[in-house]
Amino acid sequence: MSEHQTRVGTVVTHRRYVPYSHAHYAGNLVDGAYSLGLFGDVATEMCIVLDGDEGLFASYSDVQFKAPVRAGDVLEITATLVREGTRSRVMDFAVHVVGRGAPTEAAPGAAEVLDPPVVATTATGTVVVPPAS
Repeated sequence: MSEHQTRVGTVVTHRRYVPYSHAHYAGNLVDGAYSLGLFGDVATEMCIVLDGDEGLFASYSDVQFKAPVRAGDVLEITATLVREGTRSRVMDFAVHVVGRGAPTEAAPGAAEVLDPPVVATTATGTVVVPPAS
């Protein structure tokens, strides 16, 4: 088994609270670009872990917005390495809402853990890293 095959399946996970300053639409909705920015963050860490370089995002081959992301949400963002070329790294990404602030009618600061988490956004993307020295 080559080194590249053993690295496939590597997972990087971040957690992030969505501040109310990121609400863009009525109902405290956050724009879809917020999830894409988070995918860039986990992809950067994946490249650092695997290659010692931040890498550069080259493309998305699929992005799906499946459920809303709202201010007050707690998100779990994952990148999973699914294919590795000489310089390319193909990753599957997911944003799961694992916690959500309660409606404003509830007590101030009320929130809940979502069980099961809600899949909000998925994507597949490719990053490139410099050639090995």
